[in-house]
Amino acid sequence: MSEQDDWELEFDHGWANSAQHKEPSARARMLAARWRENPPDPAPFRADPEPAGPRRSSWVSTAVVLGCVAAVIVLLGYARIRNGY
Repeated sequence: MSEQDDWELEFDHGWANSAQHKEPSARARMLAARWRENPPDPAPFRADPEPAGPRRSSWVSTAVVLGCVAAVIVLLGYARIRNGY
């Protein structure tokens, strides 16, 4: 038998994946034992633990941005006047 044949026999994934019985992982066995005694409460997938706070309307966000822009313009104008151009 050549070295290539040994390699193919040792790593035959098709044969391993076609096995009738596959043993569950240690974590799966641990959770199964825990849930047999104390089943978990049903919960939706990736549910928020509590509802988020009230959302700001879009006009409030727009007013805040425009107010910040106006404040920057006023501050730049004030700085230019104090420096005497």
